[in-house]
Amino acid sequence: MKIKMFQVDAFTSELFSGNPAAVCLLDEWLSDELMLSISAENNLSETAFLNLSNDPIGIRWFSPKREVDLCGHATLASARVLFDELKSKDSEEIVFESKRGLLKAQKDGDLIFLDFPKDKPEVLEQRFSETLFGYAPDTVMRGTDDYLFIFDKEEKIKSINANYEEISKLDSRGAIASSKDSEGNIVSRCFYPKYGVNEDPVTGSAHTLIIPYWSDVLGRNKIKARQLSERGGELFCEVSNDRIKIGGHTSLFFDGQIEIEIL
Repeated sequence: MKIKMFQVDAFTSELFSGNPAAVCLLDEWLSDELMLSISAENNLSETAFLNLSNDPIGIRWFSPKREVDLCGHATLASARVLFDELKSKDSEEIVFESKRGLLKAQKDGDLIFLDFPKDKPEVLEQRFSETLFGYAPDTVMRGTDDYLFIFDKEEKIKSINANYEEISKLDSRGAIASSKDSEGNIVSRCFYPKYGVNEDPVTGSAHTLIIPYWSDVLGRNKIKARQLSERGGELFCEVSNDRIKIGGHTSLFFDGQIEIEIL
């Protein structure tokens, strides 16, 4: 069995930065076990599998350890592949069908914007010590997938010493730490040790939770976000009713194929 596969650096215009994702093009779904094995072999934070025979195109995402319900950077990478490498060159919009419903990707110059459902942060009374990050957060919220921890200074986000063992014990996908930056926008770092990703380089789906909170605090709908991982990345976000538009650049690293012998 031969499978066309690409690797794209998402939320960056430069190779070797942003968040790398693999994209596999399929005529029909593979078994869950095989998709998980391919993802583990790729050893990236996510591999996206696209079922091109579906209309809209089916999309699923796997980390090296398990399937995930929503992934921003691998969707951005998938849109780049479909826009630039296949028959979508003349199209300005791609629609994906996912476990979270229909997701749209639109071209806007050099950027691709994802249209995702907005998460609703719920402020918690529960107090967290400095055990998770080395600093006690000012505010804690819970979204559909993640905990969101708010800090008062960008310097704290930069110098976080994450306790992956403690984060993996949370009853969530993972943990997000965020603050304002010196320019009036926002920064974050995201941790998903339960999924085999101690720190995710850039996490599009996390911004469906991050941006609604900061939009209310900052009093505006458009926000530039930076993720302060070692590879780093930029996201251009906009709140629109119950949706979030998340824009980013992409950089193609390779395209090729994998060959798997099915016994």
